[in-house]
Amino acid sequence: MPSTRDCEVQLRAAQLRVTRPRLAVLDGVREHPHADTETIFDAVRMHLPGVSRQTVYDVLHVLTDVGLVRRIEPSGSVARYELRVGDNHHHVVCRACGVIADVDGTVGEAPCLTVSGDDGFVVEEAEVIYWGLCPDCSTSHTSRKKPR
Repeated sequence: MPSTRDCEVQLRAAQLRVTRPRLAVLDGVREHPHADTETIFDAVRMHLPGVSRQTVYDVLHVLTDVGLVRRIEPSGSVARYELRVGDNHHHVVCRACGVIADVDGTVGEAPCLTVSGDDGFVVEEAEVIYWGLCPDCSTSHTSRKKPR
C-alpha cells in the first residue's frame, strides 16, 4: 500500500493539491479497504477532528474521478472504496456478513474484457463480483444444518 509520501506524489501527478483532508482520506481508505463512506469518515475524524462529512464526500468523489481511489457498489450495498486501482482484479462478497475480498483476475491478457456481442463498444474495464459465503459464515452455516 502507498505511503504518505507516495500519496503526495500521486496527488501531484493527478494535478491535485496536497491537502490534509485528501491525505487523511487516502490513509482512511488504505487502513480500511472496501470501507463505506461512514467508516472512512470516522477514520479521517481520528486524525482531523474538525473535518466535515461533506469534505470527506467531496474528497472521495475527486479521488475517484482522477483514478486514485476505486468505488465499488455490490448489489444491495452502499458504495465502498479501495486504493487498488488499474489492475485486473475483482471482488468476492459474503452473502451473510457482507465482507468483501479482492480476487485477482486471470493472468495474461484481461480475458474478461473480451465480450461477445459488444454492440460496437470499446470495452475498457470489467467489474465482476462473485457472491458466496466467507470462511467464517460457511463454517457457521454448515454447523447449523440439521442432519438428515
